[in-house]
Amino acid sequence: MKISTLASLLTLSAVASAIPTSLESRQLPLVESRLLRRVLLRSNLLAKSKTLEGFAYATPERNRVFGGTGHNATVNYLYDQVAALGDYYDVEFQPFVELYTAGNATVNVAGEDQEAGLFTYSPGGEFSLPLVAVANQGCEAADYPSSVAGKIALISRGTCEFGLKSALAGAAGATGAIIYNNVDEDSFAGTLGAPGRPEGEYVPTAGITLARGTALLDQLNGGANLTADVNIISIRENRTTYNVIAQTKGGDPNNVLVLTAHTDSVDEGPGINDNGSGTIGLLEVAIQLAKYRVNNAIRFVWVSAEEFGLLGSTFYVESLSDAEKAKIRLNLNFDMIASPNYKYGIYDGDGSSFGVAGAPGSAEAEKLFQDYFTNDAGLKYVADEFDGRSDYAAFQDVGIPAGGLFTGAEGIKTEEEVALFGGRAGVAYDKNYHGPGDNVSNLNFDAFIQNAKAIAHAVGVYGRSFESLPPRTVGKMVRRKVGGMVEKARMTRFANLFVEE
Repeated sequence: MKISTLASLLTLSAVASAIPTSLESRQLPLVESRLLRRVLLRSNLLAKSKTLEGFAYATPERNRVFGGTGHNATVNYLYDQVAALGDYYDVEFQPFVELYTAGNATVNVAGEDQEAGLFTYSPGGEFSLPLVAVANQGCEAADYPSSVAGKIALISRGTCEFGLKSALAGAAGATGAIIYNNVDEDSFAGTLGAPGRPEGEYVPTAGITLARGTALLDQLNGGANLTADVNIISIRENRTTYNVIAQTKGGDPNNVLVLTAHTDSVDEGPGINDNGSGTIGLLEVAIQLAKYRVNNAIRFVWVSAEEFGLLGSTFYVESLSDAEKAKIRLNLNFDMIASPNYKYGIYDGDGSSFGVAGAPGSAEAEKLFQDYFTNDAGLKYVADEFDGRSDYAAFQDVGIPAGGLFTGAEGIKTEEEVALFGGRAGVAYDKNYHGPGDNVSNLNFDAFIQNAKAIAHAVGVYGRSFESLPPRTVGKMVRRKVGGMVEKARMTRFANLFVEE
């Protein structure tokens, strides 16, 4: 089966929906956590991960970025794998169109390469112009001096979203903008968000590290005149992409567990941990679940274009009526569950660790995973923050409780975490995060199988009963935050969402 036209997609979806239901005659055993976990094998996780890697490496770009050949092969594969299970699932594509952007940025100052990163959705441009420092964090029009007109604005990261900084720079007459980080990292890039802000159009925008930015700022404050040579190459085009949705035909359709994982990679690599691991974890559980019946409907939603701003999950949630949203008892999201220098992270549903709690039901989801790791797997765990960095955010924002697991991205592992999980302190959880090295060899299969079993445990429990969850409340959620806005460290992931400090 190949993705080609919308007409063929709708035909395929209709065919899948037309398969007669015969669950009543199959007399399947009721799902049970222990039994579902037991049939999950490392060999199957490995084989399916290699399949995704093959899709990426079969393309000149060697990636699975949304709307590209490698990603289209991925969503075809998911559809075909689930459809092959016969009449157990209703499976469909959900097409949508989003703006794709790619390119690169170079910035040189006084002959020194600043090792700049590109902000997605930045326009292109090439120019050699003086740098002008912007006051504060560049979040107010008054921060931009009149002298920035026709020049390049040097702006600190912080307080407001990157797109606002670029738009305000443009409104002040700047030709370009360079945003420098406010935390010490080896590289820095991000996203401006989809264009069309009320403040105005974006200017060509690049990112540099904290060390490089503060060095330039010190020189400017000392009276130096600095000229930056900037060359930003940017490609922007609309692309059609697809979510894949599979729901059990059995189980109560008015009480649904929704499991999500994003299927796309960044441009820079094949994305086998981020997020081939979540993709395959869900797929393997979905395949094995077909051997059992469920009391509550289980819906697997593989979402696209997460790397450009949670676009697929946002589109999916916005496509639901209020009545359909109310049927979702819980969302569980799995994004990066096999990091090489892993931690076992459980989202902080009750807010006790980070002060950002999910909707009612999120605390109970956290406890389910805590109890599983402690009592069933015999493993330690740590809390992970609900910071809006993955696809659970779209569900939270409409009041749907959420939970999930995460083994870490570019963050640095601590000595305390080494004592709990092993690995290396002072090294990123995933040193190949958003890079060409995120292939099958990047996966830690101890973490992968344990997290896959944790997914199966949740499906086994909630497929039988939601009695541990409070009744669903309907309405938009306002998440609690501690100390102001929540930091969004992985800014290369986001497009038109979020504020960052």
